[in-house]
Amino acid sequence: MNKTSIRKFAEWAREKLIEDIKYKAGIVGITENGIAEKLPQSTSDLHFYDIGTKDYSEISGIEIRQREAFVKAIKTREHSYKNYQEAFENVIEEVAYTWFNRLIAIRFMEVNDYLPSGVRVLSSENKAKKEPDLVTTPFDADLEFTSYEQDGIIQLKDDNRLDELFRMLFIRQCNKLHEILPELFEKTDDYSELLLTISFTDSDGIIYHLVHDIEDVDFRINNEMYTDDGKIKADGQVEIIGWLYQYYITKKHDEIVNIYKGTIKKADIPAATQLFTTDWVVRYMVDNSLGRYWIERNPQSKLAEKLEFFVTPKDGRIQYIDEKIYPTDLTFFDIKTTRLIRKTGQSLKCA
Repeated sequence: MNKTSIRKFAEWAREKLIEDIKYKAGIVGITENGIAEKLPQSTSDLHFYDIGTKDYSEISGIEIRQREAFVKAIKTREHSYKNYQEAFENVIEEVAYTWFNRLIAIRFMEVNDYLPSGVRVLSSENKAKKEPDLVTTPFDADLEFTSYEQDGIIQLKDDNRLDELFRMLFIRQCNKLHEILPELFEKTDDYSELLLTISFTDSDGIIYHLVHDIEDVDFRINNEMYTDDGKIKADGQVEIIGWLYQYYITKKHDEIVNIYKGTIKKADIPAATQLFTTDWVVRYMVDNSLGRYWIERNPQSKLAEKLEFFVTPKDGRIQYIDEKIYPTDLTFFDIKTTRLIRKTGQSLKCA
């Protein structure tokens, strides 16, 4: 795993997303300096805003409701912060991370062929092709479109408005994944959609860099290597999403924990305290908690021989406990170890 390129991308991506989202917010009249009121000539279906440009900014349809939700989110958080500016920054940070999280999750899924439809969203199976397969063949994906939406997709393609089409399809794909992964892909029908500005045609954009700066092999779970003795399977990259998150918050983490900064605010606690736990540490935790719990209650078990990080007492003797338990009765409270529970549970059944 090339952690140098992963770190470089994640740190850059955070700044890029925040910058782009602030720009989009400014387009609809919302900046760190305040919220613009709609102009008198606005109607119920079309709002105009003076954002200091030659032409007034205008939004219509669902964007009006999304903007209202954006304003409400800022004003609600303003009660918990010192001022409007801090509330604004917090909402922007949250939206940026939300989209970063979804982008890397979908990238991970498409590289490992985990997407239900098998159609790549951010890239193409053909390495020489710049256009994502979802844009090329949107009707081959597992997405549902009305006849009106189908006509709109065709029109966007005919008009070469491909980035606009891509954003629409990307949001639709995220909402589709909400059905199977609701905690990761919360339904995006609010202001986060309004503030999405990603582009696959921009060589300086986050999509291009995500696809080109980090090799597919760093996302792929089942890698294969060729040696003089033949083909062997290499370790899968199960940690890449964790490392991306760790590097994404590095700058903010360093700013928050600086001893000269003062008291840490409630909203900054996650960035200051949530650190990525590497795979071997997770395995150590599981082996010596869940694994030990089972071994102590099953004298005949051979599980200790299978657990790589299990630590036996210095005298080599385990104190057994007379208690009958079944694997299905055990629960484990640590979200970071979720990926190991199924594997450990299978080992318990075999033990």
